[in-house]
Amino acid sequence: MQEKLTLVSFDLCPFVQRSAIVLKEKDVPFERIDIDLQNKPDWFLAISPRGKVPVLKVGEHVLFESSPIVEYLDETYPPRLHPEDPIRRARHRAWMEIGSAALGDIWTLETTPEREKFHAATAALKEKLTRLEDELGDGPYFAGENFSVVDAVFAPAFRYFDVIDQITDLGVFDGLTKVQKWRKALAERPSVKTAVVPDYNERLRRFLHKHDGVLAQMDKAAA
Repeated sequence: MQEKLTLVSFDLCPFVQRSAIVLKEKDVPFERIDIDLQNKPDWFLAISPRGKVPVLKVGEHVLFESSPIVEYLDETYPPRLHPEDPIRRARHRAWMEIGSAALGDIWTLETTPEREKFHAATAALKEKLTRLEDELGDGPYFAGENFSVVDAVFAPAFRYFDVIDQITDLGVFDGLTKVQKWRKALAERPSVKTAVVPDYNERLRRFLHKHDGVLAQMDKAAA
């Protein structure tokens, strides 16, 4: 009998999304509990060493940090999403790190009130996506026909642009035809669609306005 899985999350967290996507790709039943990161419950702080999401409860055991959670899921539940070949698997893990770094750039885009930092983050993100363009093959996914953990990592990053593109065109996808095709394929994947709440876009926009950074000011100016 499989142990009960509980994913502790925050509604907008991209690192939670990658865990949820992998769980859904493997058709593993789990309970999801969203918490308020501005008012973290004591029970959560007791099990999360860094006070961050995601946390995955496996029966009485607790896993934290998204990469170890995803690795555990991929080792434990079929089908395997990582390549079997050790070299290819290591390269996929390296691209997962690039995906996490891209999320750092996007965080700056979402929150910074400083135009210089905003433009620097845009340039940094464009550079990463350009490298991805050189890495991608015929698709539709990162590794071709097979959905992988790298796809689960980048899908939440691309999702931000469903809202950002409504505010302004940063040009980060310009000329990157393979990346654009990949982004579209990921957006249509059922596991990606269901990894967030139905009103995710509205919640993200409220988050942007709460931080009142460059993006929020652009949005208000266009309203």
